[in-house]
Amino acid sequence: MTHTRYHDVVLLLLRLMFGLSMAYAHGWPKLQRLTGGEEVKFLDFLGLGPEISLGLAVFAELFCALLLAVGLFTRLATLPLIITMFVAVFVAHWGDPYSDMEGGLLFLVPYVCILLAGPGWYSIDAQIRKSA
Repeated sequence: MTHTRYHDVVLLLLRLMFGLSMAYAHGWPKLQRLTGGEEVKFLDFLGLGPEISLGLAVFAELFCALLLAVGLFTRLATLPLIITMFVAVFVAHWGDPYSDMEGGLLFLVPYVCILLAGPGWYSIDAQIRKSA
């Protein structure tokens, strides 16, 4: 199968949709929660405390998601997103109805695909490689 610019457009659309959606719908509200001054109640998966756990989720869901959307450090940015969605699905919502796990899975799978495929031509990563 030959690589075409259509593949690059598909990767761009995936990065934009799943990066911006994660940042806007999940990362930004978590940042507001983290900085809101109220007591933080959040899954403490690693035993580091709910504040640090929420901070790690904000790092992944806001900052890494924005890096993913623009295609900068794309493969590295997908790793925290994959870990966060894996924990959401297989720890936080394990045993819950599928409908509660579905959202995490719908983000997890495209992040794994982007990790494997790379950012595509329409990314800052590709432009950096091109100029090097």
